[in-house]
Amino acid sequence: MYQIKVNDKLNFEAKREKGALMVNGEPANADIKQLSPLSYHVIHNMASYNVEVISLDAVAKTAEIKVNGNTYAVSAKDQFDLLLDQLGMSNKDTSKISEIKAPMPGLVLKVFVAEGDVVQKGDNLFILEAMKMENIIKAPADVTIKTSKIKAGDKVEKGQVLMLF
Repeated sequence: MYQIKVNDKLNFEAKREKGALMVNGEPANADIKQLSPLSYHVIHNMASYNVEVISLDAVAKTAEIKVNGNTYAVSAKDQFDLLLDQLGMSNKDTSKISEIKAPMPGLVLKVFVAEGDVVQKGDNLFILEAMKMENIIKAPADVTIKTSKIKAGDKVEKGQVLMLF
């Protein structure tokens, strides 16, 4: 599931259900023909669209596209981005992040980093098992691990400081 925002105004929810693309709960049936690596021709609801990808940042999940001569800024959030937002760990103001706290009580299964390691935004830090689900906690920014207060097998409580940057 993705939440998609266009020009910071229009919001859409897109997901796959039984192989079909659903947008805002409705099937999105479109005929799409790739003309070149960055341009497409789309026919949807008897209307024709020329689409060109101007820029794409897969890590940030943002793109700038041109549709019939009009340019649109598109951003997407997947279920993991939405969970981080709910937990107050979104990538806004990542330059101010100095620690990682446990988002939920659980068991540390594996730690991927050690004190002194330099990690990039999005790198895996550790795996936290909670409610029989494994959650990979990722670096919120480019940081150096100052202190790791956990090791595999540790039980942690929600809000407990696990790593300092």
